[in-house]
Amino acid sequence: MRKMPILERRRIEAMLMKHVYEVIRERSGEEEARAVIGQAISNAAIEHGKGFAEELGRTPNLEDFLAIMPNWTREDALRIEVLAADKEELAFNVTRCRYAEMYKEMGLGHIGDLLSCNRDGDFCIGYNPDMELTRTQTIMKGASHCDFRYRMKPKARA
Repeated sequence: MRKMPILERRRIEAMLMKHVYEVIRERSGEEEARAVIGQAISNAAIEHGKGFAEELGRTPNLEDFLAIMPNWTREDALRIEVLAADKEELAFNVTRCRYAEMYKEMGLGHIGDLLSCNRDGDFCIGYNPDMELTRTQTIMKGASHCDFRYRMKPKARA
């Protein structure tokens, strides 16, 4: 499954999630639909992170995370500007996001944050819970760029 570009995996997942979202929304309302889809995607992201960590065979650090980033940028899915990259900090801006473009084209821009953006922090929970993501804006929500700032939690540095 990893050989398939993540952008294509997200397209396939989104086609199914669209219908699940619509059924939940019709039965239980918008808030419940967002909550259920959000939780399901969060669980999947944590599991995805655990899988990558298990393949590595040790507790990953931010340099390891930088090494697997091509999985998400493959086929020009993301254009990034790396600002800092070492064991303690990984900071970059996403200047183009084909995930956001794809969800909008599919008519799913209103839940694109659930289908994609919210995965980023949750992935860390499975990959290495001592990694934390701070992000104040996303292209998905209309910003000019996404500002990803990963750091190792202070207790992890000691």
